[in-house]
Amino acid sequence: MDFPYLSIIVFLPVIGAILIALLPQADPRRIKFTAAFFTLAVFALSLSLFFMFDTGLEGAQFVERASWIPAIDAQYFLGVDGLSLPMLVLATFLGFIAVLVSWKIDLRVREYFAWLLVLETGVLGVFCSLDLLLFFLFWEVEILPMFLLISIWGTGRKEYSAMKFVIFTLAGSAMMLAGILLLYFHGGTFDMMELAGMGLEGAISTLLATAIFFLLFIGYAVKLPVFPFHTWLPDAHTDAPTAVSVILAGILLKMGGYGMIRVCVSIFPGVSQDYAVLLVALALVNIIYGAAVTFRQRDLKRLIAYSSISHMGYVLLGIFALSQVSMTGAILQMFSHGLITGLLFALVGLVYDKTHVRDIPQLGGLARRMPIIAVVFSVAGLAALGLPGTSGFAAEFLVFLGSFKSTLVDGIQTYTILGMVGIVLTAGYILWLLQRVFYGPIKAQYDKVTDANRLEQFTIISMVAVIMLIGIYPAVLTDIIKVGVSPIIASLGL
Repeated sequence: MDFPYLSIIVFLPVIGAILIALLPQADPRRIKFTAAFFTLAVFALSLSLFFMFDTGLEGAQFVERASWIPAIDAQYFLGVDGLSLPMLVLATFLGFIAVLVSWKIDLRVREYFAWLLVLETGVLGVFCSLDLLLFFLFWEVEILPMFLLISIWGTGRKEYSAMKFVIFTLAGSAMMLAGILLLYFHGGTFDMMELAGMGLEGAISTLLATAIFFLLFIGYAVKLPVFPFHTWLPDAHTDAPTAVSVILAGILLKMGGYGMIRVCVSIFPGVSQDYAVLLVALALVNIIYGAAVTFRQRDLKRLIAYSSISHMGYVLLGIFALSQVSMTGAILQMFSHGLITGLLFALVGLVYDKTHVRDIPQLGGLARRMPIIAVVFSVAGLAALGLPGTSGFAAEFLVFLGSFKSTLVDGIQTYTILGMVGIVLTAGYILWLLQRVFYGPIKAQYDKVTDANRLEQFTIISMVAVIMLIGIYPAVLTDIIKVGVSPIIASLGL
């Protein structure tokens, strides 16, 4: 493409951040509108790419390529395909939602929104990069904004949680960088598309291919997160400001699943098949352990954080069941979870803003005072447990159907049936949460709490609309996702 759509999408938020930093005598309202304008513009551009995307073509589209570091053949190489385009649209949508959710921020407003926009550029760069070195650079960009947003604007043990996030992320990044360098030394290029097509694992020893695969996998497993690399997530979510929890759950976790598909499975299909049983078993641990621990949570944000660990187990199951349907379901699950859990964190932020309480036993009967929030919370909760007609059902159905019918993983039918236990556990803790917080007798201290205002209603209802759209007509995404999955499935010999 002649017009640099992707460069504009990736760098427009950081341009907005610079503009906010340089605005003379900017009042908080002007800063917020500036941030909203830039994030809305980026979302509109990503939607235009979504509608222009040609599902009849395989491979990357809207490609931009230029020499970056000639000495090592590193390139400025951007492009999107059926794997990355849904993630790009999700990231830009939630970036705009995060600004709206932050409308009541009054502490160091200029810095807050500048860092929020820098964070958006980092995640957008990850989903657009097709050069591994560029991919890694954007992967690292999000660390500083996340650290500052949690440690300055968070609550509770915010410095501890922010530092724990950084330590885990840097440890995973070190593993990933080692894997990327080994790939370059033996493949001679950072080009992801070329590496995926050259059959590298057949040209190197099995031991080396396995080592590179797991170096990369661990880097992505920390971000997804996969047990036992998950412990940073509940702390980060609990102490982060609401908008950062929306971005963290909605987008950052998806970077891990995207990396597994884009790099691990695409470049090492043989190793993926050899270790699929182990990784599917880890997925079951995520699903059941995450859901079981969720029952023991008293804090609303911590409960939703542990539910995210469980739901990311579905993603891991779908990826390493290694069928076209399961992998399509895994990507749809990433998109769906980003919407649903992002909405749940936004709603928890509203409940806390109006009651100043997140401890579940102290809440009760709120539906009578905030009926709109209660209804939307109920819809989001039911979507999380996979109610038909919501995106959660469409994604989980494809994951389980594709996994059960997979022919490449021994015993996959048993693993799939065990994974379905997670749905039952999810129903249990979601219904328990709704009953404890919104129904039953109202407590006297909440007699004067108010419902969502117009801006808050627009924010949460727009997210519900997308959740229902994908649930009713999932083909709007799956037709695009299949285009990205097909070459990977072909490399597996299917």
